[in-house]
Amino acid sequence: MLVKEYRICMPLTTEEYRVGQLYTISKHSHQESEKGEGVEVVKNEPHEDPVHGPGQFTEKRVHLSSKLPSWARAVTPRIFYITEKAWNYYPYTITADSLSLQCSFLPKFSIYIETKYEDNCGDSENIFHSDKILGDHEVSFLDIAFDEIPERYYRSLEDPRFFSSAKTGRGPLREGWRQHTKPIMCSYKLVSVKFEVWGLQTRVEQFVHKVIRDILLIGHRQAFAWVDEWCGMTMEEVRRYEQETQEATNELIGLVAPAISVSEVGQPTATHSAPASAPSTPLSDEAPEFLAPPKTRPRK
Repeated sequence: MLVKEYRICMPLTTEEYRVGQLYTISKHSHQESEKGEGVEVVKNEPHEDPVHGPGQFTEKRVHLSSKLPSWARAVTPRIFYITEKAWNYYPYTITADSLSLQCSFLPKFSIYIETKYEDNCGDSENIFHSDKILGDHEVSFLDIAFDEIPERYYRSLEDPRFFSSAKTGRGPLREGWRQHTKPIMCSYKLVSVKFEVWGLQTRVEQFVHKVIRDILLIGHRQAFAWVDEWCGMTMEEVRRYEQETQEATNELIGLVAPAISVSEVGQPTATHSAPASAPSTPLSDEAPEFLAPPKTRPRK
């Protein structure tokens, strides 16, 4: 299992982002969905945790078939989905994704994400106290303005280096913005990726972390770039927007009979807790090096 901690700062407060996060996830999921593909919301309901109190539980099915890169489509069934379960006790959340295809050539892998939000510039140390962590883990700061994202997902209107909010007066973000911007908050995300197959485990887990990094950057960039759309909304208003958008998205996707089953991810124990799902983003169309065909092959 490969564990990394990502820290993503935003020119927002944690209270503001509570609304912005829900709005962004809903809008992005709807934009990425089409007939038979996208993010289907199965459950979205209140949930009470004995440790963290009241929160929200969501279960989603991320239908991926046509969005997979060509190298992945070659080795996976034509139709499948990933189940994502999330427990959101903001400002602490848990997201669990599990894909268990009933095919002998595809082993089980899982993604588990714990998130904490704080009003600081990412300087809280040892913010996670998890029994899953043995020893040190890598900490990566992700800069929503100056870290590169895949070119196919770049939108100039969503570039924090050029975007300026009419409602809040924040932006554009300049070099060193994290040191002098007020307000500022940080999303601390502890991401565990497990792929249990000898010979491929390390390379696959590293590749999945790269994909997750891109997803986190894109999602947080959009949350800031769309701030004028959600700024000022109450929780009741954003929940209503979320419900209406989810209904429209599910209708857009339509009913799809899964060709394979997906394993259930049990609810975390009280020592772990809740999740807020990140927007789903298609994977890179370039095969990872360990799956790429050899560049030269002797002719027979």
